[in-house]
Amino acid sequence: MNDVIVIGGGLAGCATAFYLARDGVAVTVLERNELNTQASGSNAGSLHAQIPHDPFVNRGSEWARNFAPTIGLLRRSIDVWRGLSDTLGADLEVSLKGGLLVATDNAQMYAIAAKAEVERAQGLDVRLLDREGVRTLAPYLSDAIVGGAFCPDEGKASPLAATLAYARAARALGVRFERHAAVTGMTGTRDGFEVTTTAGVHRARRVVNAAGADAGRIAAMLGMEIDVQGFAIQVAVTERVAPLIPHLVYSAGDKLTLKQNQAGSILIGGGWPARWHSRGHPSTDPVSLERNMAVALATVPALGALGVIRTWAAVVNGTDDWKPILGEVPGMPGFFINFFPWMGFTAGPAVAQIVASLVQGKAAPFDVDLSPFLLASV
Repeated sequence: MNDVIVIGGGLAGCATAFYLARDGVAVTVLERNELNTQASGSNAGSLHAQIPHDPFVNRGSEWARNFAPTIGLLRRSIDVWRGLSDTLGADLEVSLKGGLLVATDNAQMYAIAAKAEVERAQGLDVRLLDREGVRTLAPYLSDAIVGGAFCPDEGKASPLAATLAYARAARALGVRFERHAAVTGMTGTRDGFEVTTTAGVHRARRVVNAAGADAGRIAAMLGMEIDVQGFAIQVAVTERVAPLIPHLVYSAGDKLTLKQNQAGSILIGGGWPARWHSRGHPSTDPVSLERNMAVALATVPALGALGVIRTWAAVVNGTDDWKPILGEVPGMPGFFINFFPWMGFTAGPAVAQIVASLVQGKAAPFDVDLSPFLLASV
């Protein structure tokens, strides 16, 4: 019997397995496909700390107050990212040169300032910039930009490298990985859980549900209903170009994230919706692509000279209130959830350490109030 079964071979699952194994816990990871093939490997690699601007504007101040404690998790995870390449012995292409949210009118600046006030109350370093300040910091931006907010703790990393680096490090510590082992059933036993997969049956004293968008289906096997969803979004990438954009750039006017990766390509996203293919997988929506490119070009005019060489669609894990679901499920001893919506790539390293500690009955390794993220009942 295993000490712990981790369900899900993305960043959340592989990182949780690594931190458990580092503490001497025997772990098996179950993944229905290959490792890092879902949201963890398909996102654009942004490292976020700010409150997302779109829901802040559209959902209002009450939503922002409820979301605000999540900033602490993001901040601490970015601190982990700083040294993660050394910890895992791999180049994760971590670059933290700051995130820049830009505005084209005074109404957008007013919203940016209101959001910055909430963020600063959570200890996040956010600096408001006028037109001159933005031009000095980021001369590549359009002359239409009237100001913005700069958060020096944001940046980017490689989603193609991070999860697999965690998996290699976990495997070196004795973690077993069972790929192509889709979980089809789970029951509680006298001393733990029995997990049935398409590749066989596994037993463990404890289980961590790190299955991303599939986490709701896994929880339902034990009679639990949790608000977990998967949303199809898309990203585009340009041809390589000389260094142009050192920051993670957002727009307060419409959905946009811009960043330049280590190879020189510009990644353009921001959460634009993709289509669902008739076969059940997400596919690029040309309408979203056109609108996304228009926002990007209006923000950074130099992009007009570049060709888009690839687009892809993926499922991002979400919850309606944007808050994580973490920790042991009430009334189900030994069953834990590691689910961080929307910005799980950023939060993955710190949240995995927290969940690994909770699984072992230890205090969380960060000074963070976890009460907003724990399930009150099921």
